[in-house]
Amino acid sequence: MPDEARPAPSKSRWIVVAGLVVLVIAAGGGWLLLKPSAASAPAAAQAMPAPGVGVRPAGLRGVSQSFEFVGRIKAIEKVEVRARVEGFLDKVLFREGQVIKAGDLLYQIDKSQFLARVEDAKANLAVAEAERTNAQLQYKRQLELSQRQYSPQSQVDQNKAALDQANGRIMQARAALTLAEINLGYADIRAPIDGRIGRTAYTVGNLVNPTSGVLATIVSQNPVYVVFPVSVRELQAIREARRQEGGGMAKIDILIRQSDGHEYPQRGIWNFTDPQVDQQTDTLIMRATVPNPDGELIDGEFVTAVIRERQEEQRLVVPQAALQVDQSGYYVLVVDGQHKVEQRRVQTGPSRDTDIVVVSGLTEGDKVIVDGIQKVRPGQVVQEAVLPPPDRRQAVGRQERGR
Repeated sequence: MPDEARPAPSKSRWIVVAGLVVLVIAAGGGWLLLKPSAASAPAAAQAMPAPGVGVRPAGLRGVSQSFEFVGRIKAIEKVEVRARVEGFLDKVLFREGQVIKAGDLLYQIDKSQFLARVEDAKANLAVAEAERTNAQLQYKRQLELSQRQYSPQSQVDQNKAALDQANGRIMQARAALTLAEINLGYADIRAPIDGRIGRTAYTVGNLVNPTSGVLATIVSQNPVYVVFPVSVRELQAIREARRQEGGGMAKIDILIRQSDGHEYPQRGIWNFTDPQVDQQTDTLIMRATVPNPDGELIDGEFVTAVIRERQEEQRLVVPQAALQVDQSGYYVLVVDGQHKVEQRRVQTGPSRDTDIVVVSGLTEGDKVIVDGIQKVRPGQVVQEAVLPPPDRRQAVGRQERGR
């Protein structure tokens, strides 16, 4: 077809083409504008500072190996005061709860009847002595007559038998007098031991006798026993821990921790291990003597008995604040040479103040995280700051107040 015959492009077609060109230009410009901002996101992320944590190096400290058991305080002596004779209580001469000494007068029973019995026994003794004197004179007289052939031998024998009977009656009278005096002494009921006396079961005016039961109980105060059960396996572990290279046994102390967490200041001395094992519990009883000058330990009180070596050994310790636990056990977080956080599984031993012994999993000098543990994770880069060593006296004081 000749050029003159082709139709001219329409106006609307040119408008569509122009719009497409504008869209392409706008898209290209937007891409150029967005490209720098997208590239800057990783750079901004890399520019964020690493989190800061506080660390303390794992170090050696003198620590004594220890074992803990639940025990009970037991008085060394306990006496139930009872009446030995019958009578009405005339006096009660103590204050309930009072500390008393052996020989102190506690109760006094009416003595009237006992004094009368003593006087009666004395009178009987006097009569028996008079009868013996007469029998002795009769025997001596008959013996002299018999020697002169003025009296038969049978009479002498009768007088000798009468003298022997008189001597026997004197012995009976003296025994009766002794018994009467003993019963008179029993009217005064005295303390047989030193200790603290409890409540009285009878007051003045009541009739008491040997079947009346316990009048009061006296419990000794100083020293006391701490008694605690130990399993056979734990006893073997204690003996193994005490065994020294030369074949001897390391000396141990017995410490007492009361129910409020307070550590009793006096040290106990082990003095007995039961030679028989309870077959039902597979345990045996160990016992130690503990001084109790102020009466702080009470008979029957539950306590924690701690067996601790006297001599300390250097052991690796970390602050207890660094110790974490999960389903797999205990672990700590440490900062390695590249300032990265690393998780270390550890086995722990006894605690000492605010520190705890680490048996395995760490070496001396490892930087253990104690502050900021919650905001870091293994593999993360951190900025560590070595914290100053704590004041152990203040830390122990805070622990005691917390208990």
